[in-house]
Amino acid sequence: MFTLSPTPCSLNSWKVPDILRRKTGERLLILNWMASTVSLGKETLLEDGMPPAKKPRKLLPSLKTKKPRELVLVIGTGISAAVAPQVPALKSWKGLIQALLDAAVDFDLLEDEESKRFQKCLHEDKNLVHVAHDLIQKLSPRTSNVRSTFFKDCLYEVFDDLESKMEDSGKQLLQSVLHLMENGALVLTTNFDNLLELYAAHQGKHLESLDLTDEKKVLEWAQEKRKLSVLHIHGVYTNPSGIVLHPAGYQNVLRNTEVMREIQKLYENKSFLFLGCGWTVDDTTFQALFLEAVKHKSDLEHFMLVRRGDVDEFKKLRENMLDKGIKVISYGDEYADLPEYFERLTSEIAMRGRTGVPKEGQQLNGSAAAHTEIKANNAKASRQEHTAFLLQPQVTLSDQAAAALQLLPKYTVSR
Repeated sequence: MFTLSPTPCSLNSWKVPDILRRKTGERLLILNWMASTVSLGKETLLEDGMPPAKKPRKLLPSLKTKKPRELVLVIGTGISAAVAPQVPALKSWKGLIQALLDAAVDFDLLEDEESKRFQKCLHEDKNLVHVAHDLIQKLSPRTSNVRSTFFKDCLYEVFDDLESKMEDSGKQLLQSVLHLMENGALVLTTNFDNLLELYAAHQGKHLESLDLTDEKKVLEWAQEKRKLSVLHIHGVYTNPSGIVLHPAGYQNVLRNTEVMREIQKLYENKSFLFLGCGWTVDDTTFQALFLEAVKHKSDLEHFMLVRRGDVDEFKKLRENMLDKGIKVISYGDEYADLPEYFERLTSEIAMRGRTGVPKEGQQLNGSAAAHTEIKANNAKASRQEHTAFLLQPQVTLSDQAAAALQLLPKYTVSR
């Protein structure tokens, strides 16, 4: 048997003959060895010892052909966790509640028994939204007509100095979001942090933080009159009085027929792009605002970017989202794949926002058949929107309120 022995100096010192011949019966099996590469297990190294570049994942034609103004970006905890991974409160509800508990203990705001009770609820995985609500109430005692600001102190302790904790790959994500916003996309988030606003400020651009306590501004946002604003549907930590965890906390919006009609028209007429969200559509606030009164959701076209990870979990999520009109798309197998994927997607979408739809016959990435289907679907959608405009029924206050307030009796908020 012929064996190859490497010299101890480097991979490029392998003694490789140009051709190895092995006789098999009356035939010769010719094996060609390329001097520029050496095969090691499953990985092939280039001459400089580096693995070959990963092939970029293709962009979904029905998503990359959108224009910025046709999109509503929904930012979830996954994005904040990627931007500042060293801040546990940004990663999950559990991380946020634990950070608030730690701050409350540090400031002597909880008795030992109270702290143990909250810790027990937290580790038993009880309804975390309810746990968070109870904790907020405990940290915001009312004396006469004055509410304590200890909760505000805890929030500022938890989210202290976020700017210095941003990582470069996370900034790349925020830059892509900002780029789409500047080209007409709307942005809402379930997060309490203001990382996007902070990043924009460093770029010399001002983004306004909105919450559901100001129904006039929410209406203007939904009407696309405040495009450079970020709607925080749970509130933002810089305005503790605007933090709400249940529909009962913003009845002023839910009972405002005009505001609710405009908000729900967004889900019906635009494409929502969920980033770092996972199960955000199960969020009580999101459901009350966008899903409860929207009919025929499976006929809509929304998108969710997720890590492929576990194949079975990925398939389950994809199946569960279809009835909500959401296409689940994998950006890659690793969390680190998202910034590059989203940047390419953003560039493609932003370019279309400037140049419009390609000319007839112009080929884009993806099959011609896919683009023909997209064109037909767009034409169909245009006809449907025209018909819907002509036949649009008048929405009464009772109809709208009944649909949006279905969840209110489930949880009572103490004042």
